Amino acid sequence: MQPFRKHAGLVAPLDRVNVDTDQIIPKQFLKRIERTGFGQFLFYDWRFSGDGKEIADFVLHQPRYKDATILVAGKNFGCGSSREHAVWALADFGFRVIIAPSFADIFANNSLKNGLLIVQLGETEVANIMNQAKDNTGYKLSIDLEKLIVEDERRLSLPFSMDEFSRHCLLNGLDDIGLTLQHESAIAEYEAKHPVRTTIT
Repeated sequence: MQPFRKHAGLVAPLDRVNVDTDQIIPKQFLKRIERTGFGQFLFYDWRFSGDGKEIADFVLHQPRYKDATILVAGKNFGCGSSREHAVWALADFGFRVIIAPSFADIFANNSLKNGLLIVQLGETEVANIMNQAKDNTGYKLSIDLEKLIVEDERRLSLPFSMDEFSRHCLLNGLDDIGLTLQHESAIAEYEAKHPVRTTIT
């Protein structure tokens, strides 16, 4: 997993609450066996009409938000089913940070295990960032995970919190496999003392 320390990027405002995982990545696209390639289907039913044509006024189709890497949305982001594909789609599309007043627990857990930073701020603070992104073309934020600060190029400076274990894993790029491999020598020592026994019949 790629370590996350500090990220600066363009902000895209998704002014919706209760964005569920079936909207983030609709069920018909869950057949892929890889973790990559889901970005093209992100928010598919909001981005495309029934005949496959782009819905031009959807935020991610607006040229001013092209290449956005920070998504700001309403409360309860990532609710619905537990599909990890939702996180894969957001990351594959290019997002590194999601900012919202609240997140569904399973989505939050999946995000942290895949290197996607979620930042929870107050509703007033999120609304302010949303308005700034709408009113100012090229609006950017900088998120510093080491200092736990969200800043813009003006005067915005907002602290946020995160449990220390999740923060440690993100800062060091450790997913579940990476955490296990930190104990590789101990695992090897145990396996050497406990060889696999085979029974010949």
